[in-house]
Amino acid sequence: MNATEALQLIRTYYNSGATRSCSFRKLQLKKLKQALLQHEQEIYDALYADLKKSKEEAYFSELGLILAEISYMLKNLRKWMKAETVSVSVVNFPSGSTVYRDPLGVVLIIAPWNYPLQLVMLGVAGAIAAGNCIVIKPSEMAPHTSVLIEKIISSVFPPEYISVVQGEGAQVIPELMNVFRFDHVFFTGSIPVGKAIYELAAKKLIPVTLELGGKSPAIVEADAPIAVAAKRLVFGKFTNTGQTCIAPDYILVHASVKERLVEEMKKAIQAFYSDSALSYDYGKIINEKRFDVLVSYLQQGNILFGGAHNKANLFIEPTLMDNVSLDASLMNEEIFGPVLPLITFNSMEEALAVIERNPNPLAFYLFTGSRQKEKAWINTVHFGGGCINNTLAHFASHSMPFGGVGNSGMGNYHGKYSFDAFSRLKSVLKTPVWIDPAVKYPPFKGRLKLFKMVIR
Repeated sequence: MNATEALQLIRTYYNSGATRSCSFRKLQLKKLKQALLQHEQEIYDALYADLKKSKEEAYFSELGLILAEISYMLKNLRKWMKAETVSVSVVNFPSGSTVYRDPLGVVLIIAPWNYPLQLVMLGVAGAIAAGNCIVIKPSEMAPHTSVLIEKIISSVFPPEYISVVQGEGAQVIPELMNVFRFDHVFFTGSIPVGKAIYELAAKKLIPVTLELGGKSPAIVEADAPIAVAAKRLVFGKFTNTGQTCIAPDYILVHASVKERLVEEMKKAIQAFYSDSALSYDYGKIINEKRFDVLVSYLQQGNILFGGAHNKANLFIEPTLMDNVSLDASLMNEEIFGPVLPLITFNSMEEALAVIERNPNPLAFYLFTGSRQKEKAWINTVHFGGGCINNTLAHFASHSMPFGGVGNSGMGNYHGKYSFDAFSRLKSVLKTPVWIDPAVKYPPFKGRLKLFKMVIR
């Protein structure tokens, strides 16, 4: 069976209406949750093989988030699915208005390599909850997890409902999108690839959700709680060896507290990842290509801490740098690795000028003790989401939408927002037939005054 025939079978299954009921959707979410639990050890093994993640990190940053998301959806799905009765205008009285939430249809979920299980399954859970059929393209750059995803999905779902496609993304994705019109494309990955996906989708007017990246700043004000800020910045940056789309990409630190922050961050790195080359809690770079790019950044400034690396083990030590030119690639490309430049500032305007060189970050982190500064920064900087006096934690909230803005993406998901991302609002007006006033029909001559009274 070729790709076109396989995709058409999925379309036929969706058109049968089999995925529409709440009971069906909940059953599939339960099946997915159970399958993940049954393969728990294999998940840990695959994530270790691809990224050297410990079991604990694999659980709190991948599997645990998925399980919690599914549980939340199971608890709330029936409520989310309910049609909503809304008010009607005087013009349409005595009609009734209802907004329904329809599935989108057959959706394509394209996932990256850095959180190769979580960033597939969060999308899959949302698409199942909304009643769709799904085609999954996991990342070939995390091969062990990619193979396991196909094993898990095929063990519980028929291919006409949820199907996994393997291969080189640059070849497979255009082939899929050229032979079949998906009803939605959900992509997580880099900005350049996101633009290419968007162009493919635009040819067929396919709506998209793009979860991209960018250079996410962390601001450390003079009144910040430095010791706590240092620990949370180190955790946020070096989790998954810096290969996180919402990791702090650079720090803008007030000049008066830079030295204190650097010293506290050094302490935190040593406490969290002592002997990081052998550390249980410190992973590896995904491949040699990324390793070479990251090592090239080490020549673009002064190394304050770290910098050791070993290509054979794809290891780069947690690294802090300063004296980096704003024109260097380190300050103009998403780093996506364990290299963290620090830039000093003396005024908010000075710091904003740096941020504006790479606007619309996916995440924004601010460390301050001032409510006034909080308000000023949040109201001034355009960003997808973020934290005050923390990093990464906003991603784990079911009740907040996660997504980018401008260069960092479009659309959002998590919790009900995932359900909404894979649903379409459908408005229906129902008008009774027991009353049918002639004033609604032509000829309209002489009724302008009446219309002005009613429609205003």
